[in-house]
Amino acid sequence: MASNTSKTARASVRAGQAGQGGALSVLGEFKYLIPLNGGKHAYVRNLTNGKTAHLRTDSEAFVEEIRTLAAAGHAAKIRAELNVLAEAHPGDGWDATEKRLVEAGVFEG
Repeated sequence: MASNTSKTARASVRAGQAGQGGALSVLGEFKYLIPLNGGKHAYVRNLTNGKTAHLRTDSEAFVEEIRTLAAAGHAAKIRAELNVLAEAHPGDGWDATEKRLVEAGVFEG
């Protein structure tokens, strides 16, 4: 029996499934934070919507972007990245950035 879905709808579903497989294969190497300007700014790569935001690390927008990622289940990976950045660049304030995110309750529940 023939399918009643359109050719466009079927192509859209296939494209969505292909994107999921590709995203899952790179999760182990995916970096959420790309440091800029000595830790004052960062690119925040959002796996949930595919966008990359250029934000000040002391801004409310940065906190909200990380909160969105943490709520989507990426909190542990982001905290690990913050710790690696703090170790690799001790003078850039990544430890203070993590502290600010913890105080804002970003990584809770």
